[in-house]
Amino acid sequence: MKLAALYSGGKDSAFAMYVAMQMGHEITCLVTVRPTDKASWIFHTPNLSIVPIMAEAMGLELITAESDGTEEGDMSALRNVLTGLDVEGVVAGALWSDYQWDRMNMICGELDLKFIAPLWRKDQDLLYDEMNSAGIKAIIAGVFAEGLNEKHLGMPLDSDMKSKLLELRRKYGVNIMGEGGEYESMTLDSPVYNSYLEITDSEKLMERSAGTLNVKGVRLIPK
Repeated sequence: MKLAALYSGGKDSAFAMYVAMQMGHEITCLVTVRPTDKASWIFHTPNLSIVPIMAEAMGLELITAESDGTEEGDMSALRNVLTGLDVEGVVAGALWSDYQWDRMNMICGELDLKFIAPLWRKDQDLLYDEMNSAGIKAIIAGVFAEGLNEKHLGMPLDSDMKSKLLELRRKYGVNIMGEGGEYESMTLDSPVYNSYLEITDSEKLMERSAGTLNVKGVRLIPK
């Protein structure tokens, strides 16, 4: 099928897109909803300004829509941006959130589009390993849980980080894929990228026990 990929720049949307392509689907464009409120009900928000460069790295058209970050605003933006696209379905990186899955599936149903979530309800320890084996190179771009702090911002989500996250799970109940909102990610490379992203300028912004890596500059390095 011809699919639009809901793409935030995080690891889950990057991996879901890759898996969909391995299933034989064709990704024709990327779709990004940009909430103005960082506490969006549905969508990832860190470093969305970098997504156009990611689209360039993949050679795909990027279609965006603005939202105020409320549930109604997010759903309206998603409905508007998907309406009229020349696709048969949508692929998303939904992992475990019934709320997120229900809302996205409902909008796709209204528009007579298939909703594909290839990571949905999979074992998350296994998903973490499969993501790395597939060549998804992502870093931590936001920390929002006990045990995660400024030092983790910018660190790669590799096998060493998995060991750290497993230890934090034993101590604090952290979900290693960040599905509980413990952390956000940013994808620097994937098998779909023709060039990988190198961060040239960034700053760590911490407020109490939460913080983000604000990426202010990147460049594309051809593979």
